[in-house]
Amino acid sequence: MALENLEFEEPIAVLLKEIEALTLQPRTDARDREIEVLRRRVESVRAELYRSLTPWQRVLVARHPSRPDLEDFIHRLFTNFVEIHGDRRYADDHAIMTGFADYKDRPVLLVGHVKGRDTKEKIYRNFGYARPEGYRKALRAMRLAEKFSRPIIVFVDTPAAYPGIESEERGVAEAIAVNLRDMMMLDTPIVVIVSGEGGSGGALGIAIGDRVLMQEFAIYSVIPPEGCAAILWRDATKKIEAAAALKLTAPDLLHAGIIDEIIGEPIGGAHTDPAAAAKQVDDVLTRMLSDVSALDGETRLALRYDKFRNMGRLGTDFRDEGS
Repeated sequence: MALENLEFEEPIAVLLKEIEALTLQPRTDARDREIEVLRRRVESVRAELYRSLTPWQRVLVARHPSRPDLEDFIHRLFTNFVEIHGDRRYADDHAIMTGFADYKDRPVLLVGHVKGRDTKEKIYRNFGYARPEGYRKALRAMRLAEKFSRPIIVFVDTPAAYPGIESEERGVAEAIAVNLRDMMMLDTPIVVIVSGEGGSGGALGIAIGDRVLMQEFAIYSVIPPEGCAAILWRDATKKIEAAAALKLTAPDLLHAGIIDEIIGEPIGGAHTDPAAAAKQVDDVLTRMLSDVSALDGETRLALRYDKFRNMGRLGTDFRDEGS
């Protein structure tokens, strides 16, 4: 199935249409040579476009409907996955998936958002908008991982937590706050990967870890650009300006010390070659998991606390309460 072209990929779309038209013609050596020339041209144009993406264009790439999600990574990198369901309080939230699996013969816990592919699955997954029971399910599973000394690997990809009335009634803010507090104290290695759209508290609710990684064209922000534009300018069409102001790209966040490392992607984004994208995630994840697992529990927890406590200082010293 052909990939959906994003709005800034029009030059690529034109070339792909030419290739498609040629493939319908009788096969000849001249036709094959022309197709090969056009394919090389597609690769060249794509590489040029992706070398200079604007923040808003990166938002579009992060939201691409074919971008690899947690289920893709489970299929390519993990074995023996056994899903855990339900928060033991209210329901099983399908927007967050969690379960135990083996990573290179090592037992781990996987946690992550799932947006869904087709319309039916997107509705089932609530488009990746997790409700309170999703965060409580995730924390329940994480406590099991701590009990059995299993590292936790988190894949973040959500626009935000679900803002509906029923979500508020069941305490979504409290659920996220409890996760922030308890993940900070879980005595087991935690590696977080922002693999797509890291939106607001919906992302942060499962994103406390010893290492926070981010795929090259993912985004991570306190609010989606459209919401920011609606609040600041009262005009959602200002989303392009908002995307630039939010500093939500991987290079911006690495520079600010919010993330620890950028995971590269294939030219054109992870959706163009999911297998290659998974291989790049695998290489970095193996190294990071080894690094944090080598630390003793007390040191790891102290470093995790300091990591998040130091965010936002911007060179200004202050004393913690009680010091």
